[in-house]
Amino acid sequence: MHLGRRYKERTESGWSEVKWLDPPFDDLPIMRLTASSKGTYFFDEFKPDFTGDIRYSRLVDGKHEEPQLLNKNINSGKSFHPFIAPDESYLIFDSEREGGYGNSDIYISFKQQDGSWGDAINLGEQINTDAEEIATSVTPDGKYLFFNRNVGSDNYENVDIMWVSAEIIENLRPKE
Repeated sequence: MHLGRRYKERTESGWSEVKWLDPPFDDLPIMRLTASSKGTYFFDEFKPDFTGDIRYSRLVDGKHEEPQLLNKNINSGKSFHPFIAPDESYLIFDSEREGGYGNSDIYISFKQQDGSWGDAINLGEQINTDAEEIATSVTPDGKYLFFNRNVGSDNYENVDIMWVSAEIIENLRPKE
């Protein structure tokens, strides 16, 4: 269970004490980190000027490699709060970019056959509004998509947790 650079591990009796990620993550300003079933980390790099990029780090021989920046399909505008599918077939994130519905919208990108990430697809007006939609997760059983909607001011006084069927993912997945 990750929260930025901190995490807890499941133990036989519950959860471990809070631990901190080792290098190369210990000095990075990480807001959200998510891991695939392969152990690949996807995380945002939160900068003081409220810009952000999403990076990844694969688990190779039991150690995480140096973080790599994702391509411009993902990192266009301000991109935050990644969620990687357990099988790494898609990445969901929020971003402020041209063509959106509001302050921050939720997007999805599907992994291509060559291993690259496809274009960011806006989840559309059924999810995104003129408010700020952020911090998406999909339940472990793959049935539901949860996200936050900030309908208040920029100081997060009125944040709602929303949920929809995760069928939206399959409806947006490119047909081959």
